[in-house]
Amino acid sequence: MKIAIGADHAGFEVKEQLKNYLKDKGHQVADFGTYSNGSCDYPDYAFQTAKAVADKLCDRAILVCGTGIGVSICANKVKGVRCGLCHDLFTAKMCREHNDANCLAVGARVVELPVILQMVDVFLSTDFLGDKHARRIEKINKYEQ
Repeated sequence: MKIAIGADHAGFEVKEQLKNYLKDKGHQVADFGTYSNGSCDYPDYAFQTAKAVADKLCDRAILVCGTGIGVSICANKVKGVRCGLCHDLFTAKMCREHNDANCLAVGARVVELPVILQMVDVFLSTDFLGDKHARRIEKINKYEQ
């Protein structure tokens, strides 16, 4: 799977860990920055990362900032992206099963790295359930148009 990743300064260290973790698991990784822990603006990286999924250049995206809130707001502004802000394994599973999320947002300051890595595994391995959930996603897509 080709995974887009992006972060601001608060999420930089976690992003770097994620990049190595994903590559070790055999995934291709497209890193959209930031490339240091120097202060920066999360929208600059979140929009680019989410757009890679919307443009079908990547299969999924993972975004990291301090809380995950800012990057998730940005990602959800990109047409065709459904970003779930997750804090645990249950929300990572549900964002895929029920919402067919193609982007995961996490907070480096609120979730420990081992849990983030487990959430990423769940996010990447969980299938969308379809059925009644597909009807709901279609309503979202229709509104987005």
